[in-house]
Amino acid sequence: MRRPGPGDDDGRMTKRIQPTQTTAFYVQAILSFAVSLTSVVIALAYLPVEGWIRAFLGLGLLYVVTSTITLCKVVRDRQEMTEVTSRVDQARLDKLLAEHDPFKVDA
Repeated sequence: MRRPGPGDDDGRMTKRIQPTQTTAFYVQAILSFAVSLTSVVIALAYLPVEGWIRAFLGLGLLYVVTSTITLCKVVRDRQEMTEVTSRVDQARLDKLLAEHDPFKVDA
């Protein structure tokens, strides 16, 4: 019988597919965010309106950016919670199946 390895769960030959993120994707996301934010800030600076209107639009931009970051964190946290919950449920089911003996006779 084969001994469990680092990629095995309880000695079985199951492997989890881990979602990966390349460095290029990470850099592209950061650059895209930086370019879009910079372009909107420059557009606000050169907008031919009074200062209070620019300030109001800048505050709206800040609110959109912070709420977007919060939304990203909430979605990520929910996804991680779902993954952990499904792993715990799977471990409970595996334990029950391992302990169950269909040929055992109750006395």
